[in-house]
Amino acid sequence: MEHITIGLICLLFVVALVAGLLDTLAGGGGLITLPVLMLSGVNPLVAIGTNKLQGAIGTATASFILIKKRNIHWPTIKPLMLPTFIGASLGSIAVLFINTSALSFLIPLVLACIAIIFLVSPTPKVSEPQVSYKTYKSGVLPCIGFYDGMFGPGTGSFFALANIKCRGYDLVVSTAMAKPLNFSTNLASLLVFIATDNLLWSIGLLMMLGQFIGAWLGSHLLFKINPIYLRVLIVLMSSCMLIKYLASMD
Repeated sequence: MEHITIGLICLLFVVALVAGLLDTLAGGGGLITLPVLMLSGVNPLVAIGTNKLQGAIGTATASFILIKKRNIHWPTIKPLMLPTFIGASLGSIAVLFINTSALSFLIPLVLACIAIIFLVSPTPKVSEPQVSYKTYKSGVLPCIGFYDGMFGPGTGSFFALANIKCRGYDLVVSTAMAKPLNFSTNLASLLVFIATDNLLWSIGLLMMLGQFIGAWLGSHLLFKINPIYLRVLIVLMSSCMLIKYLASMD
């Protein structure tokens, strides 16, 4: 990557802090951090790994605070974390076999699609569970985990949607439950990228600090801010960075 300057260090820290805050409140923080890492000159595969390193602390912080505040019923969420862990491990292993040059084009394409879905998808309404608990646990959650292992942005929102549509939980409970599930997938992916030496520790640790602060703030503000406005902000920020990244490839 390019020479690490004080300006770049400050930028990455602030971006991670904002992403941790927004991700805890509305999901989608990875739509901001991953493009920034790639714009910084980080190899696409290493960018994914570094994004997992800084993202893990954000979801861990939010999960700990929400469990401590009893916003999450631990006995309910605990058995769901292993399937997501396995799915994310397989996804991270799979992405290792994709050519780096292909990832340079594939990642922006995936992020653009997720950003559109993230923006236009309506707030889901609570309904009766539409799939069995077994299908939800053994099918839906591992598939979301697999996506997170390969790319990641938007995973928290996908988990929240699955909790609402598949199990009939309300939005507050679903969003809270998404945090430990997302931590499980981040941890699984992180272990794979550590084992294959596909991350930048210096940048990742710096962004971890920003994520920690942002997630801590977000956990105390959860549901006090309209997530629709935050979604628009996230999509606008990520879109600008994606356009700039694509322009830099010419």
